[in-house]
Amino acid sequence: MKAKNVKEVMIPLSDYAIVSEEETLANAIKKLKQAQKDTKLRHKHRAVLVYDKGNNITGKVSIFDVLKALEPKYRQFEHSDNDGSIGLSRFGFNNEFLNSLLDNFNLWDETLEELVKKASQLKVKDIMYTPGKGEYVDEESQLSEAVHQFILGGHQSLLVLKKNKVIGILRLADIFDLVCDILE
Repeated sequence: MKAKNVKEVMIPLSDYAIVSEEETLANAIKKLKQAQKDTKLRHKHRAVLVYDKGNNITGKVSIFDVLKALEPKYRQFEHSDNDGSIGLSRFGFNNEFLNSLLDNFNLWDETLEELVKKASQLKVKDIMYTPGKGEYVDEESQLSEAVHQFILGGHQSLLVLKKNKVIGILRLADIFDLVCDILE
């Protein structure tokens, strides 16, 4: 059996929700919901891809990014490398300490409705996640290389490149489906 490459499994940009970095979070969510409704894929989209003024894909907004954007004070906890993750429990902090942050930093001191209303007007560029070097894979790469990147990087998706331009997305869930299909 011939080894599959990334382009055989990826989702092309034409089949994915995409928004401008200048759009609001509300518009991004509308496009995500529409893409979820329209998709014929096994798994619904869980993110929108973001393009800049030059029509280049520069980031993505995931469900996690949306929830994090509801409470802007979370930015105080981001790592200095600005990778957008909080991950304080990874450093051995217990739940009691993590929960104390809610009180000490007045997190979620407004109703969910108030926070959603405020966040809905945020620009996508202000909340999007910008992928690092290890989150891109060439369309001609074998799936084994992509799986290696997923495992070592702990990623949920990789952006697929053709001549240094993003042409699609490879999702971990789709790789898992492929594994399951082979097992069956």
